[in-house]
Amino acid sequence: MSPFNSNDTGSVSVSVSVSETATLYIHLTMSQSEKEEAVAAAPLSVPFPPETTPAPQPVFLPGMSHAAETPTPSPVPAPAPSAIPIRPKADTDTETAADNSSSSSSSPSASTVDLPRLRLHIQDVAHPGSSVFLSSVNAATVLRDSIDAIHTHLYTDPLSSSTSSSSLSPPPTRSVTLILRDMDGVAYTTGVDLDPEHHKEIHFSLRYISSVAPPSSSRQSAEIRGVLLHELVHCYQWNGRGRAPGGLIEGVADWVRLRCDLAPPHWRRDQVPAKWDVGYQGTAYFLEYLEKRFGEGIVRRLNEKLREEAYDEKTFWTELVGGSVEQLFEDYKKTLVKGA
Repeated sequence: MSPFNSNDTGSVSVSVSVSETATLYIHLTMSQSEKEEAVAAAPLSVPFPPETTPAPQPVFLPGMSHAAETPTPSPVPAPAPSAIPIRPKADTDTETAADNSSSSSSSPSASTVDLPRLRLHIQDVAHPGSSVFLSSVNAATVLRDSIDAIHTHLYTDPLSSSTSSSSLSPPPTRSVTLILRDMDGVAYTTGVDLDPEHHKEIHFSLRYISSVAPPSSSRQSAEIRGVLLHELVHCYQWNGRGRAPGGLIEGVADWVRLRCDLAPPHWRRDQVPAKWDVGYQGTAYFLEYLEKRFGEGIVRRLNEKLREEAYDEKTFWTELVGGSVEQLFEDYKKTLVKGA
């Protein structure tokens, strides 16, 4: 159908198809000259294919910049954005104070160290392990408290009366990303390829998290916090310029976990390890023995020495405790046999 139907009286009817069941008619009255101009200017009618719905025209278009053009007689103004409400300053201050108070009450003490940027990435939120993690711990609180504990045990002099962190220097970690994903094992820590010194990733197995005993045994929260603390130590410990034994590195991480009362039930203090740097809890209990024998802070000094120089076993332990680590380990094993 032609979009215009005229009659002798100079009136024109415009037919616009709205749907298959309704037609909208608009009746216009104009002079004969206006009619001829309108008919000449009318666009050709392009029928839509069968069972095709015409695309609706938007009510308005977002404002954007254009090149300078000759203004039209009746320009259509661009829609103005809604004003963003500004909260009263008094209310903001009150709520901020309340938030700070709430944060303080949820933690034994406020963070005394500069925290890195902390990120959480869950690869499969529908995984059972994701539900266990999110329902067992507050990720932000656990990460913050763990970093505080690491600084307390590795970078604060226990003999100092100051409550602030000591002048000892932790590694320059700027960000830590916790990635929860389905994988074998428990967890591991790595550096980001583009900048491994400053940015770290902790990969935590959702499969392992879902295998931990249910909340009735109080194990899920403690195990998650213990694993995260262990992995965060790897973000904040020194390694003798890459030459320290892997067992010593893992032992220091588990020693901090032991110090924070997050040792799991299967750890055995009376179990005699095969060697001093067997790693994990075996080395952690040996380091705890050194703390008792040589005084609080020996592991802190060990970590600082690993920052200052490349690791050489004989020189390292002689300078640290005045003897060989093998002799210290033999003395330690005797205490286990005697049940001391």
